[in-house]
Amino acid sequence: MPCFVVVLLWSTACSVQSPAAIDRFALVTRHNVVLTAPDTLGALSVGNGEFAFTVDVSGLQSFPEAYALGIPLGTQAQWGWHSMPGSGRYSLQDVARVYSSCDGTEAPYAVQQRDGRAGEATESLRANPHRLHLGRVGLVLLQADGTPAPLTALKDVHQELDLWTGEIESIYTLDDVPVRVLLYGDPETDGIAVRIESSLVEQQRLRVTLDFPYGQTCHVCSGDNWDEPGKHRSDLQEHSDRHALIRRTLDTTVYYTRVDWTTPARITSGAPHHVELIPSQGRMLDFAVAFTKEKPTRGLRFTDTQQRSVQGWRDFWTQGAAVDFSACTDPRARELERRVVLSQYLTRIQCAGSLPPQETGLTMNSWYGKFHLEMHWWHATHFALWGRPALMEKSLAWYNVAMPAAQTTARWQGYRGARWQKMTDPAGRESPSGVGAFILWQQPHPLYLAELAYRLRPDDTTLLRYRDIVFQTADFMASFARRRDGAYHLCHPLIPAQEIFPAAETDDPAYELQYWHYGLTVAQAWRERLGLPPDMLWAAVLKDLAPLTIRDGLYLPNATTPTAYTDDQYRRDHPAVLGAFGMLPGNARMDTAVMGRTFENILRRWQWDTTWGWDYPMMAMTAARLHRPDDALRALLMDVPKNTYLANGHNYQDKRLRLYLPGNGGLLAAVAMMAAGWDGEPGDAPGFPQDGKWNVRWEGLRRMP
Repeated sequence: MPCFVVVLLWSTACSVQSPAAIDRFALVTRHNVVLTAPDTLGALSVGNGEFAFTVDVSGLQSFPEAYALGIPLGTQAQWGWHSMPGSGRYSLQDVARVYSSCDGTEAPYAVQQRDGRAGEATESLRANPHRLHLGRVGLVLLQADGTPAPLTALKDVHQELDLWTGEIESIYTLDDVPVRVLLYGDPETDGIAVRIESSLVEQQRLRVTLDFPYGQTCHVCSGDNWDEPGKHRSDLQEHSDRHALIRRTLDTTVYYTRVDWTTPARITSGAPHHVELIPSQGRMLDFAVAFTKEKPTRGLRFTDTQQRSVQGWRDFWTQGAAVDFSACTDPRARELERRVVLSQYLTRIQCAGSLPPQETGLTMNSWYGKFHLEMHWWHATHFALWGRPALMEKSLAWYNVAMPAAQTTARWQGYRGARWQKMTDPAGRESPSGVGAFILWQQPHPLYLAELAYRLRPDDTTLLRYRDIVFQTADFMASFARRRDGAYHLCHPLIPAQEIFPAAETDDPAYELQYWHYGLTVAQAWRERLGLPPDMLWAAVLKDLAPLTIRDGLYLPNATTPTAYTDDQYRRDHPAVLGAFGMLPGNARMDTAVMGRTFENILRRWQWDTTWGWDYPMMAMTAARLHRPDDALRALLMDVPKNTYLANGHNYQDKRLRLYLPGNGGLLAAVAMMAAGWDGEPGDAPGFPQDGKWNVRWEGLRRMP
């Protein structure tokens, strides 16, 4: 039976679903991460959304080689980008190929190529700019015989991430001598503060090292090149008995690293790109390191950063939403709660910045450090649902920065408005790709996010802030739809969210059709709120948008693959057809009985080893809307490799991609929806089984559209 049009506004009430407030301190701290041995996939991070710093069990970045194939020991900031010399000589014109659509119109696309100048341009445009590893801050620990200690020499390891304060405490022994390292990330600046307590300090057996790499144009890596010392500079510009300033120059990229200390120590600079801070007396060393794009006028102090971190994390955990599973008796509840708590921490430090995140956040580079805009929904939506809309809106505002590049792409291809691309740099410039150039489903994301912002703050300020983003996004969407046979179609060339279908032959993908309808509906509502008449083209597309294609009682993933459920080659990758009713609300176009059969077929027959971390929460949201809460949990906690959550909370995918933050964000969005519900759905925790085993307590969540 069909379900009806979504209401675009939600209740702004902040419901509390328990007779007594949740003990948030207990909820959070029972999931503090504790390591009692080196775990190269268990590296811990501090950060603030603009900056992150990842450490090994020494408490700093002392053993990078050991962690290189685990969670790398990265230092990244949103402003930290570099381009190789000469990369500016290429443009998208060098990689353009012309494709025809279903109505005979033609448009150029920036496609990944292999040979000649086009091949050179492809590699350069994809790899530049790339994110920088800003510098490694580690320890040299000397054994009793004076040789540097290897990782295996650290004994009695006890490392704990205190989620409530943002402190990483690392305790271990070297030659039976205890070492204690306290680390905090500064919540307001791009830096860290450290306190080291050990008799190794007064024995002159411990020193701090700072090492600086060149940029690395690698597809997936830690973003550091240590083999080109002659291509960059690390100049010690200032040097006193309490601070030092290093100016970093990598071609046209310049940034600064400032070191401050409050206990007796001296700074030395010997080998290129290598600086040491050597304590001179006492058993304690306090120091701080800050990375800045502009020359700093002052540095950080340990006690100040410690206080700001404690207060900042207390504010984070006590404001916004909380979900408590401690009263649940299902044995899966404890692990689900752990994933939820750690995902909140990780997305706060990795994804809450001024740019859309890359899939690996600020830990390591994936796709050269560039972000994938089709993932922005997964990275950002949950912040609004968990009552922290400001963290979502920081990156939503970026679309205004990227607007000129997106408008240029749209005009180049003959469309109106702004076309948001898949893989972009901070200015919104796209990267050539045989897949990304044709992907569509990132296009409505700004509409969804802007609508969430309005639901939480329904005023003129919100409308005016995002008006241009909403209207330019919708203008492209309406002009992209092709009129044929009395209907508007989403026509080739395109590649849907299930990326296995050929661009030149694929039409009317189900999820994208529904997202087009939802997005244009939102955009028209914004015009009404602003006192403007409906846009006539938007209205025409909404009225005559092609329906979803049904075959054998199932929704096909697109209109051009009739054997999608009978041919094994198509039952793989993202089961994106389910996003049409899960991520998205229902409307008169959606037959829930058909979607229910489609869900059942996919659940039973999909090749789950080909899926990705956000597929499981996507399925859970579909199951919840279908009133199948047992299947929602089954999907959310599916026992498959890419639904693995490591000790530190990272969503492991495979040996190449050891962390994947869209999975963490998707988990949080799904849990919020399953607990607080969605527009028009009565009852408490409708996405969880009502069998007495899931006594979910929550407060502060917002309903999903």
